[in-house]
Amino acid sequence: MKETKPFIETLITGLAGAALFSLLNLPLPWMLGPLACVMLWQGMSGRQLTWPKALKSSGLITLGISFGLYFTIETVQLVGPYALPYIIITLFLITVSIINSSIVSRYIKVDRITSVFGSIPGGLTEMVIVSESLKGNAAYVMVFQTIRLLVVLFTVPFIIIYIFSAQNTGQDTLMAHTGTAFLSWNILWLLVPVLLGVRFHHLLPAGIMIIPLTVTAVMNIGPVQVPAIPEAVFLGAQLCVGVALGKNILLKDVKYAGKYGFIYAGLALLLIFISFISGFLLYSVTSMDLPTALLSTAPGGVVEMVLTASIVGADPAIVTALQLTRIILIILLVPVSLRWYFNKTAKEKAA
Repeated sequence: MKETKPFIETLITGLAGAALFSLLNLPLPWMLGPLACVMLWQGMSGRQLTWPKALKSSGLITLGISFGLYFTIETVQLVGPYALPYIIITLFLITVSIINSSIVSRYIKVDRITSVFGSIPGGLTEMVIVSESLKGNAAYVMVFQTIRLLVVLFTVPFIIIYIFSAQNTGQDTLMAHTGTAFLSWNILWLLVPVLLGVRFHHLLPAGIMIIPLTVTAVMNIGPVQVPAIPEAVFLGAQLCVGVALGKNILLKDVKYAGKYGFIYAGLALLLIFISFISGFLLYSVTSMDLPTALLSTAPGGVVEMVLTASIVGADPAIVTALQLTRIILIILLVPVSLRWYFNKTAKEKAA
């Protein structure tokens, strides 16, 4: 009974956060809402809330499967002609982000691992999870990534819509979330990414999400009929992860990290500027139109960039495919590469 009451209290707090953020039309309401409310309630009340680790893992696995479902043979064919220049530009932006955040860490009291993962234009959740595995300060990463996300969401759509005030050309539908009916025999296919993720998650940073994502993408590109994840399940997964992250963030860490908020907001603005230049280069060397190229290279969330694409007459399908490609590249390459680099640096210093 002692464990049940704190769990119910945590769940109600998380749901209240999701409802509040949804009502206020804030970004990522089912993740950032529970995260913020659980963090604030725990910090102000002094109570120790409870949230089973299994719920967090289940949420990460579900999100991985959901993202993997976006990759179909049509998606691969669609981005094929743009793949090489886009990958080069993405790697360039990642490198610039790492260099800028590493330089900043020399002048403030934030370690380099935390600074780097707080600035990289990847998924907020993924960067927090990976930073934890590399002994970074997950609370700071969460704050810096949230600042970066908010800067992008309140900057990029406004700029693009202001510059490209074209009439809607009819491309106003987001790429369909692929998959067969959830309540069918095909639901058994979901056991494959789930079991592989649980069994081998320790092999990769954030492997509990990356492995199900990769396995689902491969299955979906192939002949396997993977069922779509219902919206309620998808939102529930975000709730599970948001509550888990919020429970682990201390208010004193947020207050301390907040002193450097303007610095990481500046880094986000600088990266947006560089991404726009990169988008123009992508437009110059491919047949892609300029709004589509700019939104594809922008360091923002997939949904927000695709919605903006539909407003200005860009191609939502290409923006979706390339934004997802960027996220996959960051998730698969950056954690492994940085883990190797930081471990090598630590050994050299120890020697």
